Amino acid sequence: MADGFESYEAIKIWKDEVIDSFQGDTLSLNEFHDRVLRKVYRLAANRLKNGTPPCGFSWFITGSGGRFEQGLISDQDHGIIYETSSPEAAAYFSKLGEELSYGMAVAGYPYCEGKVMSSNPLWCQSTAGWKAQLLQWLEEESWQSIRYLHIFYDARPLVGAESFVNELKSFIYDFQKEHPKLLMRLLENVMHMKNAVGPFGQIIAEEKGLHKGSVDLKTTAIIPYVNAVRILAIKEGIKETSTLARMDRLAENHHELPEYRENFRKLLSYRLLLATDKSYEDSHYLNLKNLSKAEKHELKKILKDGKKLQQYVQAIVEKGVSK
Repeated sequence: MADGFESYEAIKIWKDEVIDSFQGDTLSLNEFHDRVLRKVYRLAANRLKNGTPPCGFSWFITGSGGRFEQGLISDQDHGIIYETSSPEAAAYFSKLGEELSYGMAVAGYPYCEGKVMSSNPLWCQSTAGWKAQLLQWLEEESWQSIRYLHIFYDARPLVGAESFVNELKSFIYDFQKEHPKLLMRLLENVMHMKNAVGPFGQIIAEEKGLHKGSVDLKTTAIIPYVNAVRILAIKEGIKETSTLARMDRLAENHHELPEYRENFRKLLSYRLLLATDKSYEDSHYLNLKNLSKAEKHELKKILKDGKKLQQYVQAIVEKGVSK
């Protein structure tokens, strides 16, 4: 039994009963998601028949959860780093990863389509295995490997030692210091985003289908800010995962960021207050009919500024590569 919960189904019932009370505040909502996931972890760990963890470890979440930017509905993005490279440790954490993924799904967090989950051996490895995996991604520089680096850098420890995650982030930082062209590959990987504002200054909404008249806030607005700020964080070795926290740290050397920070804060508020659909995919769409004229004007500015932020980061990266 974990915190009085004997099943993942019971955790889901409790979660669904109270989560709407956190709808108005991103910080409180994400703290609540953390509480839910820790309850899932405790129940999963209790269900394993082979006892306590055989070595130190970290169970981390990534994606919007890692960045503390989840909405009411969130899917799975998580992994495990364990200290000792041994068959015993591999067997234990493999079973734990499978149980965690199953438990999260039952508790209301859909499986990740990209399989970024602890049940996937790629995302459940020893520290040594992780370093070898990261080095392969860093040297390979394929689209998929660069995407994985973006995903990993948003990792935030939820259970266990924070040091395991930070050690691997330092590994990435040290590599890019020696190989500045990596930042250009990271940038190229995320530059091709759908235009959100048309040539005449209009917001481009979906023209047909279930989301006709709506804008996908995740892909057109939130992700451009997230990606640009993450690249600056990797460049400067900043280990914070929240986009807002990264901007706070980066503002010391990038005085343009405070305005962009306010834009991003507003974006998170828009998503919480105005997204009313109840499936994961639908939760990212904002119907423009729900916005006042002033809100549409504000959203348009935020979307345009997202493009400017990308261009700002691109100039910094290109300058570093040309040295």
